[in-house]
Amino acid sequence: MDRRSRLRRLAGIGTRFLIVGGISTLIEVGAFNLFVYVFGWDLVVGKIAASLVALINAYFGNREWTFRHRDRRGRGAEIALFIGVNLACTLLGAGLVWLGAEAVEVLTGHAPGPALVNIVNLGSIAVIVVVRFLLYHYVVFRRAPQDAPDNAPV
Repeated sequence: MDRRSRLRRLAGIGTRFLIVGGISTLIEVGAFNLFVYVFGWDLVVGKIAASLVALINAYFGNREWTFRHRDRRGRGAEIALFIGVNLACTLLGAGLVWLGAEAVEVLTGHAPGPALVNIVNLGSIAVIVVVRFLLYHYVVFRRAPQDAPDNAPV
């Protein structure tokens, strides 16, 4: 496959990934605000819970649409990898929200309000999007191994 075809295919995968991620982000931001500002949960707990809610949409959207052409190893192994990647990304996102909120508090001298917390949360999501795409692309929904040429040694 030539470079242009590979870039076009990657752009298609990336576009589908971003659409699924956009929907998951709306779910996550809505749940985050519900948990933190309606139910009064801690920021980090709210972030983790909201990420887990959005995770369900992300799995099915990415498995059945974004990476539908990829290797379909056993569903259990794939889900385990997906959960592991998302656990790491959720913890990284929660850490970024905590760090961002602490930084705002240090810089301003008071706890951040809802607007700044949501800006910090969206910044954490932007970082996590890149990390998730790379891990989904190369680890979770990987390509099937290429068949060996007929004349290659086994």
